[in-house]
Amino acid sequence: MASLSDDTFRDSVINSDWVIADGMPLIWISKLLGIPIKERVAGSGLIEILREKPRPEKPPIKVFFFGGQEGVAEQSCNILKSEESGLACVGSYNPGFGTVSDMSTPEIIDKINSSKADFVIVSLGAKKGQAWIEHNRAALNCPVISHLGAVVNFIAGTVSRAPVWIQKIGMEWLWRIYEEPGLYKRYWNDGLTLLRLFSSKVIPYAMYLRKVSSTINTEFTADFNVEEKETELNIQLIGALKSEQLVVLRKVFQDAAEKRKDIVLDFKDTHYIDSAFIGLMLILHKHQVANTLQMELVNLSDELKKILSYNNVTYLLD
Repeated sequence: MASLSDDTFRDSVINSDWVIADGMPLIWISKLLGIPIKERVAGSGLIEILREKPRPEKPPIKVFFFGGQEGVAEQSCNILKSEESGLACVGSYNPGFGTVSDMSTPEIIDKINSSKADFVIVSLGAKKGQAWIEHNRAALNCPVISHLGAVVNFIAGTVSRAPVWIQKIGMEWLWRIYEEPGLYKRYWNDGLTLLRLFSSKVIPYAMYLRKVSSTINTEFTADFNVEEKETELNIQLIGALKSEQLVVLRKVFQDAAEKRKDIVLDFKDTHYIDSAFIGLMLILHKHQVANTLQMELVNLSDELKKILSYNNVTYLLD
């Protein structure tokens, strides 16, 4: 929900190498829009699997806890040290309160790097945690960094995770409020935002997809032309750009990205784009931004702009 109103947070999520569908509303939205996400994958559930399954032929994954309430990260670390599992704690640090810069001193980064952790688990609150990761990812040597706020509490036992049946019916948020009453305001605000999202974007988009599905499936195929200039690539996109063409389009975008030039996506002859194509376009945009290059979208019809609006990515037009 935060990414809808915070551009920096949104970009930090898109810049992530792997994003899981941690939240039942994502599953509900996916079903309404025909997106093939079958089930929720919680970050805490992922950690439980890694923790419960020792790797007899490989050493445990070395984790470092960063953040959390006073003493909780250290408690989680001690628990992992006392058990035989797939995770081994090699350190913890609570930076206290302060800015991202305050929590990113050379001494702190050296402490994490010297632990030789495979996996840094950050617990600073979603926005600050993502900002801290973005600020320090280049300086950290560990291969995996993730903000998994509640995990440190679950391992320490200061908060209990909801029973499986509550998780499956999408009511874990109620359990979390029961366990941590201070979360009430956050979930209330998120709930209101979700209702607005459903009424203004999700339901209208679902109705639109049902209206155009038969036409798109039968009348339009996809094609492309690439024109290379001295400082830019112009990719002309033709027809209906859907998930079925992703293999070909991914190769086109990959080749374009490797040229290290500004990219113009020309939609003059494009009749339709789906969410899978938009996701691929976001990956290309991420690459361009990371390399201080431009990606420009031109000649979009009102219909295509409407689809971008439904998907909350009109910022790509700026």
